[in-house]
Amino acid sequence: MRRGVSLGAILVAGMLAGGDAVGTAAPGRRPEVADKQTATPVDVELVVAVDVSYSMDLDELAVQREGYAQAITSKEFLQALRTGPNAKISLTYFEWSASSDQKIIIPWRVIDGPETADAVANEIMQTPVRRGSRTSISGAILFAMPLFDEDPYQGLRRVIDISGDGPNNNGPPVTPVRDEALVKGIVINGLPVMVKEPSYSTMDIDNLDWYYEDCVIGGPGSFVVPIKGRENFKEAIRAKLIREVAGKTPERRMVPIAENEPRISCTIGEKIWQDRWGR
Repeated sequence: MRRGVSLGAILVAGMLAGGDAVGTAAPGRRPEVADKQTATPVDVELVVAVDVSYSMDLDELAVQREGYAQAITSKEFLQALRTGPNAKISLTYFEWSASSDQKIIIPWRVIDGPETADAVANEIMQTPVRRGSRTSISGAILFAMPLFDEDPYQGLRRVIDISGDGPNNNGPPVTPVRDEALVKGIVINGLPVMVKEPSYSTMDIDNLDWYYEDCVIGGPGSFVVPIKGRENFKEAIRAKLIREVAGKTPERRMVPIAENEPRISCTIGEKIWQDRWGR
């Protein structure tokens, strides 16, 4: 047991007490953009999809929220923002757990400097935190794809930034859904959270980063940034967002990707759930 609890966890506990513990929300429907080609140009349309399943403890949820808020307002992120031809991005942020449980926290917003970055970061931190059951990476990707059609901005790139601390165990298998997104020209990057020892009780697996590399991410320049310690949480989020905004394809992938068969079964989460619950 940890001897200390972060201030963030205390704040989260308070928010949980005052806010909704569970909830499901479909994408907020905006009036369709008549012609995306005439929409305001941005360098990247970025969907941030964040795992809030019960396997994430309150301290992790707090650090995760703080990590994204601090990354968006960091000097390094704002410098990367200025390297693009339009010097702006559009971003939407949602939280997910089961295949039918996704909730948009930040609808599409433009970030083009410190003022808009601060506004988004404040909105992230002020929204009550919730948690949900099961882990459906496929559900998160399916939810994310139509969000790009609702974005009133036109990006040079479309990216889904997906974080999670376990394999898909609910909803459709993840690889066909990933492939559907890639056909649409969407890049998927991964942030596997590996700060705890794998536990049967939480359905964790060894080498979650391999699972993300082989089964979840894809597209030109796609990459994985594993988080293997709580002290690296915020830095990993910042490094990942900076690379996504800068749009630079690394000379080599941040983590090697298997060229052939997945090193871990892409249905391992479903198999563990079946073995444990028989359904």
